[in-house]
Amino acid sequence: MLVQDPVLHREWIAVCRSSDVQDKPVQVTLMGERIVVFRTETGIHAFKDLCIHRGAALSLGCVRNGNLVCPYHAWEYDPSGACVKIPQLPETQAIPTKAKAIAYGCRERYGFVWVNLGGEDAGMFSLPEFDDPAFRNVIWGPQEVNAKPPRVIENFLDVGHLAVVHEGYLGVETHREIGDYRVHKTEDGCIRSDEIAIFQPDPDGTGQAKHVYYTYEVLRPLSVKFTKRDEENGNLMSILLTVLPLTETKSVAFGVMSFNYETDLTDEEMVKFQDMIFAQDKPIVENQKPEDLPLDLQIELSLKSDRMSIAYRQYLTELGVTHGTA
Repeated sequence: MLVQDPVLHREWIAVCRSSDVQDKPVQVTLMGERIVVFRTETGIHAFKDLCIHRGAALSLGCVRNGNLVCPYHAWEYDPSGACVKIPQLPETQAIPTKAKAIAYGCRERYGFVWVNLGGEDAGMFSLPEFDDPAFRNVIWGPQEVNAKPPRVIENFLDVGHLAVVHEGYLGVETHREIGDYRVHKTEDGCIRSDEIAIFQPDPDGTGQAKHVYYTYEVLRPLSVKFTKRDEENGNLMSILLTVLPLTETKSVAFGVMSFNYETDLTDEEMVKFQDMIFAQDKPIVENQKPEDLPLDLQIELSLKSDRMSIAYRQYLTELGVTHGTA
């Protein structure tokens, strides 16, 4: 079942890691739509995973001489989607103008392949850490979750759950109170919180419990970020979370973890830790009711510590996002 949301159809959405797409086409699903992603010497491309001839999955084919070749009758499509070769036709006969694949906007950035179902007009957010040589970046995901994207995103923005769901890792029972903070809209339309003091048992791997300072940002409807600052040593760590609407009820989470300091951990160890944290969140978001995030702020009781999630709900309302909202 296709997910109908005109706003999200115009968004850049991460569908897989860049490393997942090598010399063979890859099938991905975006909002219930089956898509083929493939790489040529001119870059990365995305088509609807459907040959117009007899409905074969183009992802089962191959890339040859810069064209995507259908596995059924070897029709060849160039990166624009135009069919440039039909072996069953005489070379003197023109290829029908209707022989085209449906092409989508596609680009690589921040270690992922991004697809835009509606074209390439939507803006792409900036992630300065990824291009800053002072930062080490670790790609995380994919992680599938039986929940809709807004619930997954809001959980990430929820500062109050750190010392409860992630007690012993991201917070402690004796420091669950959240100080007041404000939320601001930036010139580029993003949402950003003030710094929020969070007491953590071992925020930098030294074994020393202390306060660190979180700043949350809403970059796009399905992409958010937090930055953790250690006041004592100036260490910065950020995590980008971006969510793929897989189907009407399932999502896939991806992330980029960025550090401007040495952690003495391998990429694999960092990914394993983040997998564990996400595993603690999964049963929460998979069992929240209603499944759709209520945009009417009167439906659920909110506190001052929920300012960031409230701002996110208001942001979705302003944009007109319908998938996963109520």
